[in-house]
Amino acid sequence: MKESRIQKPERQQRLFGLSTPLRSAVIPPLSAARWLLVLIVAAGVYFFHGFLFPVLAALVIAFASWPLYQRLLAGVGGNRTVAATLAILFILAFLVIPIALAGTYAINEVREWVGWAIETNRHGAVTPHWIATMPVVGDWLNQQWTTNFGHPGGIGELIQLISGANIGSIYRGALAAGGSAFGLLLTLLFMMIALFFAYRDGEHFAGQVDRLGERILPTRWERISRVVPATISSTVTGMTVIAIGEGLVLGIAYWLAGVPSPVTLGALTGVMALIPGGAPLSFTLVSIYLAASGSPMAGLALFLWGAVELFIVDKTLRPKLVGGPIKLPFLPTFFGLIGGVKTMGFLGLFIGPVLMALLVAIWREWLREVELVDELTADSAVEIEGGPPQIEIMPEPGVAKKASA
Repeated sequence: MKESRIQKPERQQRLFGLSTPLRSAVIPPLSAARWLLVLIVAAGVYFFHGFLFPVLAALVIAFASWPLYQRLLAGVGGNRTVAATLAILFILAFLVIPIALAGTYAINEVREWVGWAIETNRHGAVTPHWIATMPVVGDWLNQQWTTNFGHPGGIGELIQLISGANIGSIYRGALAAGGSAFGLLLTLLFMMIALFFAYRDGEHFAGQVDRLGERILPTRWERISRVVPATISSTVTGMTVIAIGEGLVLGIAYWLAGVPSPVTLGALTGVMALIPGGAPLSFTLVSIYLAASGSPMAGLALFLWGAVELFIVDKTLRPKLVGGPIKLPFLPTFFGLIGGVKTMGFLGLFIGPVLMALLVAIWREWLREVELVDELTADSAVEIEGGPPQIEIMPEPGVAKKASA
């Protein structure tokens, strides 16, 4: 028999290093996995940062309405898909009905303004009394009004002058407005889709986040993770209650002061109250209007009433309602609102206080750790100063009896 020979493949010459694989990795697998995860997260943030606004808005609405959604879920027998669908329909109705009412009112107002502009362009108009009697700038405004609107055809000439010189800017502005409206509709659509899945799969996803959070922060995750939903819920509820309350109180004040359209101005003041500085701007402008129209005492009284009401709300109610479980003081609440609006717009009204609440919670955790360390150090120092503990040796019962005998 011929012996079978196994031919081994010849080792090929490599340009760099050996041809046999190394048994030890250049980068440890755990470090490589961490860096790969960081790169994937960074790429996801870069490519999908446009969806950040609708997703955050959906999370804010979900956190704020979660107790109501739990009741709805119990009412439909625990069917999450049906409950999420009904919740989305309710939110759409809550958004569409006020928008439709506001749109109807705006169309009526625009129609009245167009009718006034047509009549003024046809016959001319004198300067309103409250404009002509304004201090400092009343004479200049009266002169400008008479020059532009005091004769027939004045509005047409002004429109022709503005449109002829800036037709390109007007066209680009119209295109930008159309694009903004389309983008707003897309944002609303994405927000509703994200909100549907937040309702349907929110508890399952929260459980996964809790498992990872316990691995990262095993002793603090439970306290910190509960701050976010509670703070968002209290912020949304508190700011909504404050806005409705300021709109009602200042609307009644407008009615008592004799301001025209007090209901409309009260509703606008309530909407502006959501924005820091919006409510004082609203009642200050109305007070100036009253003073300029011949009612200086009513304007002064309205301004003082608004200032006192705003002081009470900002010093007492807003920190208690907006702070949530952290009970933010006035200054962090104010910084959270202003910084959130400056960074993220309207959504920042709710994200800013949440970030401030997290910062305050972390700060208080650190302070508590320092206090615990100081207490342990003080106890150790007391034990060292007192010397070693004295150990008293008790005699055995038999020895004690012999000694007594």
